[in-house]
Amino acid sequence: MAVETVDTQPCKVAFVGAGFMSTEHIKAFGDIEGVTLAGITSRTRSKAENLAGEYKLAGVYDSIAELYENTQADLVVVSVPELSTCDVIQQAGQFPWAMLLEKPVGYDLADANVIAEALATHKAAVMVALNRRSYSSTQTVLDDLNEIDGPRFIWVQDQQSQALALRIGQPEKVVENWMYANSIHLVDYITLLGRGEITAVTPIVPWAAGKSGTVVAKVEFSSGDVAIYEGIWNGPGPWAITVNVPGKRWELRPLEKAAYQLPDERVLHEVEPHEWDVQFKAGLRFQAQQAVLAAMGGSCELPDIQESMVSMNLVAKIFGLA
Repeated sequence: MAVETVDTQPCKVAFVGAGFMSTEHIKAFGDIEGVTLAGITSRTRSKAENLAGEYKLAGVYDSIAELYENTQADLVVVSVPELSTCDVIQQAGQFPWAMLLEKPVGYDLADANVIAEALATHKAAVMVALNRRSYSSTQTVLDDLNEIDGPRFIWVQDQQSQALALRIGQPEKVVENWMYANSIHLVDYITLLGRGEITAVTPIVPWAAGKSGTVVAKVEFSSGDVAIYEGIWNGPGPWAITVNVPGKRWELRPLEKAAYQLPDERVLHEVEPHEWDVQFKAGLRFQAQQAVLAAMGGSCELPDIQESMVSMNLVAKIFGLA
């Protein structure tokens, strides 16, 4: 896991949205030397004022335009509800800051395509906060797999409950497209771990909209890697990833914890998470570091919007929506 020190050249970070995820992002960015928490805007000003007071953000503004004009921020972090995302991102995209966008970038594939097209000519970095890629557990597995030759067999286990999503207040339109809003977390592991281009997506147990049950699909890559996606809808199941390569098996269950198994063994060897994933919401401190590097003109390990669209398109194919 790359944890190199960010250049202490000042980086001004601004925030759009004042909900739970904005709070967690603010905590993570506030831990980086050289970062100034430059300002915030939200449709609910009182929430923005509360966050600004608690975490010492420099200013609270009534619009995205005011936020940029007053802060001249290098980076903006956008964390707003799914149905507001398209409009908010298009507003933010009018200014020359780098952008870190909470997922999903679009409540469905069509919405995501509109956003991606709107940002196609944005000159600064546009990154998507698929934070499970930034878990130290995920980074540990990737670092090890990159040293092992041979095909990968990837098994992704997903579980979703649309009824629960409705009970906790998610809008009906978002819940109807819950595979984009929430299954994206698991499907994105397929595009992260599989090498080469996706050559085939084959439904094994097709998605039946509005019904409880299982959806299963096979995903094949030009490298020879193969993935199986298994989603349990409105029933019990884990979020888990396993990757088998010659001589080794890695498991993420829960996703924040990495463990490996060697041939002729029946035990899992657990790997301790990085301290950042204990101190902050998992993945966010590393993700913040990488976003600052990109905002200041360096390279980073976060997916850009085009890479995120690969996962959005894969969701659509797995669920027979494209």
